[in-house]
Amino acid sequence: MPRAIDEIDRRILRALQHNSRINNIELAEKVGLSPSPCLRRVRMLEESGAIDRYVAILNPAALGFGMTIFARVWLAGQDTETVDHFTSEVRKLPEVVECHLMAGDCDFLLRIVAKDIDAYRQFQTRHLSNIRGVQSVKTEIPMQQIKSSTELPL
Repeated sequence: MPRAIDEIDRRILRALQHNSRINNIELAEKVGLSPSPCLRRVRMLEESGAIDRYVAILNPAALGFGMTIFARVWLAGQDTETVDHFTSEVRKLPEVVECHLMAGDCDFLLRIVAKDIDAYRQFQTRHLSNIRGVQSVKTEIPMQQIKSSTELPL
């Protein structure tokens, strides 16, 4: 049975979401624990799967990926073989940074990063639209990013 997450765990998780590079002494001070119990709690949160992994969040524009594109994808069928083939192929495409199986109008919603609109068009025609089973792709181009967060509301 999974361990219940209490308020101290939530404080630890909030602090780590904000800055995963914080050292244990600073973290312990921030959440009101001594270092040893704080480290034990972090390890338990890691072992339980509450903390999945630690990552660096990169700035796409600073690295030459000036565009974020959302693509709605419709497949020719929703059978297991078609869906599994599509998901397998999408996992191989580094430009696709998110892929969601949808309930509703389209089958999948993808978030894609690209250098510019020409790079996205080449990606769509050479890769995305060529995946067996893809019937249609509708591209949505956001005009402005209002909010972007990786932090969960704990």
